[in-house]
Amino acid sequence: MKTNYEIRYAAHPEDAKHYDTTRIRRDFLIERVFTPDEVNMVYSMYDRMVVGGAQPVGEVLRLEAIDPLKAPFFTTRREVGIFNVGGPGIVRAGDTVFELDYKEALYLGRGDREVTFESRDAGRPAKFYFNSTTAHCTCPDRKIARADAISVEMGSLEGSNHRVINKMIVNQVLPTCQLQMGMTELQPGSVWNTMPAHVHSRRMEAYFYFELPEEHAVCHFMGETDETRHLWMRGEQAVLSPEWSIHSAAATHNYTFIWGMGGENLDYGDQDFAAITDLR
Repeated sequence: MKTNYEIRYAAHPEDAKHYDTTRIRRDFLIERVFTPDEVNMVYSMYDRMVVGGAQPVGEVLRLEAIDPLKAPFFTTRREVGIFNVGGPGIVRAGDTVFELDYKEALYLGRGDREVTFESRDAGRPAKFYFNSTTAHCTCPDRKIARADAISVEMGSLEGSNHRVINKMIVNQVLPTCQLQMGMTELQPGSVWNTMPAHVHSRRMEAYFYFELPEEHAVCHFMGETDETRHLWMRGEQAVLSPEWSIHSAAATHNYTFIWGMGGENLDYGDQDFAAITDLR
């Protein structure tokens, strides 16, 4: 197996105002999340979140403790949230085995043990998307099925934002240290997410877009509310959102995205909204 990683350093919003398209994509866009029989990850200096993906096909893949962690195991000082966005798969955490189907999630708390990924069927390989944050306490491992989620229907077709927000790795469902994750599903005919836009300076965020047809694209909006920028993205790509940045998107087709947050608090509603008409 092979593990690929890179480090992304934090940017000051005054500096980011001057970035061109190439620089914005280099610093914030994660173009390659999945590669067959490899683990890819980005170590971000925004709240030290790690964003990555593992696609086991013919091998069992290991969640390695990459060098920047300086730890015997990846989870020695970290918690991890994992979503399966592919075929049926298996995650082993020490002696415990978790089977994950499509759109099911798993939370792993801090602690020394080896974590591995494998697929049930190489013809339909699992795709494990994960976020990880540092943890100062240990919370129990737990699988989260769709039925366990807190699901909220929001928006409307008239507003092009009819969507279902599935809160899965949040403190209303299970205890975590600082990680929160969930999945938002845009309904047919709707393309806008997270509008009105907001920021939350207490937390950073990462978005992973999927269920987007190959010939379509999503336009992700970021930046300060009065100094916005955009990134054109394809399906199965991720983007980092600093604590000073909005995080919203519109696409040429409906889609699903996984959001993950890490930072100072676990209050999902801790958001500073901007009126749509105030965006610049």
